[in-house]
Amino acid sequence: MAAAVAARKLLLLRPPFYHPSLKTFSNRHSILSAATHFSTPIRTTATTSSASASIRNCNSKRKKVKESIRIKKAAAAVVKRRTRSDKEFDEDAVLRYGDCATHIPVMLGEVLDVFSSLQLRSFVDCTLGAAGHSSAIIQAHPEMQLYVGLDVDPVAFDQGQALINTMLHSNSCGSTSELKAHTFLKNYRDIKHVLREVDKTLLTPNADGILMDLGMSSMQVNNAERGFSVLSNGPLDMRMNPQASLKAEDILNSWPDNEVGRILRDYGEESNWYSLQNKIVKARLKGGLHSTGDLVHLIQGSTSRSKGGRQGWIKTATRVFQALRIAVNDELNTLKETLYACFDCLAPGGRLAVISFHSLEDRIVKQTFIDIIDDGRVGDDDEDDPKYEGESGVINEDNDDDKEAWIRRTIQGSNGAILTKRPITPSEEEERLNRRCRSAKLRVIQKL
Repeated sequence: MAAAVAARKLLLLRPPFYHPSLKTFSNRHSILSAATHFSTPIRTTATTSSASASIRNCNSKRKKVKESIRIKKAAAAVVKRRTRSDKEFDEDAVLRYGDCATHIPVMLGEVLDVFSSLQLRSFVDCTLGAAGHSSAIIQAHPEMQLYVGLDVDPVAFDQGQALINTMLHSNSCGSTSELKAHTFLKNYRDIKHVLREVDKTLLTPNADGILMDLGMSSMQVNNAERGFSVLSNGPLDMRMNPQASLKAEDILNSWPDNEVGRILRDYGEESNWYSLQNKIVKARLKGGLHSTGDLVHLIQGSTSRSKGGRQGWIKTATRVFQALRIAVNDELNTLKETLYACFDCLAPGGRLAVISFHSLEDRIVKQTFIDIIDDGRVGDDDEDDPKYEGESGVINEDNDDDKEAWIRRTIQGSNGAILTKRPITPSEEEERLNRRCRSAKLRVIQKL
């Protein structure tokens, strides 16, 4: 009541005034309403707080909805840029040519399709591994006269070489001609030198088919002593070739801090790279990092629990381990150099098939294939961009009866043709049975 009486007195003493809370010039009614409004400050404060909380909840829900929509769009974009294999997954074949405990050949049926239409008289497997792909291809092509397998990892090489030799001696490959098989403990960057060593009379190596499977086998990941596993404690090694001098431990404990950061940023695509770089450098003052467990512990302490908890640090650790492995083995530079060398080694009409497992590898394969077929005319553009199609354009052969079933859209160039405008990815059934193949992408180029 006192507030109302004071308001009436103001009417006699002051002209109408503007008050922000009223959003209009005052009059007798508005002032009386304002007096009544301001006479209950506690109730107003409670109401305002409740309204603010409601607004915050609405904003939070709105952000969650937007984030959900963004994730769905991103997932749809990834699916759009690939061609999921619709080939029926042959589990029996995978078990016959692989070993569930140590190695499962990825996209085996799709790889066999790539070379099925060729007279595969000579074939090179640049990543012999446990010889799962090689043994299946040899059995599928009895006309094969020359086989060459390479691997830089001695453990994988010994296993693959033993399987190839067993096949040849048992004549299980069903070859109608005498197949000559050569295996070399070498890096695939040496492919030209190796093929000249096989046949010194060749001025130019001519292979009808070449395969590169860039993934790591289970026998490498599961061996803690190799240092590749995030979940098993072991030395910080990560060398594919045990004879090489550089280890992951050397990078973490002695390389300049800006180089460590660059590796995490560029090779691991890690957003938290700067913080990790600083923690790694600080760890040197306490003796450094000497085991995968030391590195994982550091990553766990650097990963916010709000970003996925346990899964958050595992994803970060996976990216960090990937970055170090790439740096230790100089994988990206070696890959690009080898792609050019492999294409040079193809016979006219020969095909090079590459299976990659992360975006950095796939980006290099995609861009190098484009550079090869048309001398680098097209830049690193989106696969849906018209510029990606080149001057010769995309050849859509969906209505071509002679087209192989696995070929959807191709890019024709002056030196060759890319037979996979979009990469082929594993079937849903294969992904369900072998989760490590989820990120696999198959790209194929053919020499004219």
